Amino acid sequence: MKVVQHVDLSRYLGTWYEIVRLPAWFERGCTGVTATYSIREDGYIDVVNSCNKGSLDGPRKEAKGKAWVVDKNTNAKLKVRFFWPFAGDYWIIDLDEKNYQYAVVGDPGRKYLWVLSRTPKMSETILNRLLDRARGLGYNTEKVERTLQV
Repeated sequence: MKVVQHVDLSRYLGTWYEIVRLPAWFERGCTGVTATYSIREDGYIDVVNSCNKGSLDGPRKEAKGKAWVVDKNTNAKLKVRFFWPFAGDYWIIDLDEKNYQYAVVGDPGRKYLWVLSRTPKMSETILNRLLDRARGLGYNTEKVERTLQV
């Protein structure tokens, strides 16, 4: 599966808001989902995924993990681990390469898909374009669900 040509990790770090996702058991009931990435001294990337359970007023839950680049040529293929010994593929398949305002992340098995934005809301035009591209890569975008954000 094709990924973006290059990711400047220093620009990718920070907080992203989840706009849509393919349903995943570990996000069941999650609203207000964010993912925050920061570089560690050892070169790994700290990952903190947060969500409110049940509603935007629900309790805030966090999952902490670490990520590492597996394709140094592009920096677009990473592995993420939340629970030892399991690590999942985190492939950046679309990216606003100019401003880093949106990203699309998936896996080569096309089981997981996330559209991320630097803001809690995204233009419908951009979202539809990103979902069209993901569909072209073999993702079943008919099953995506919107993430309730503030």
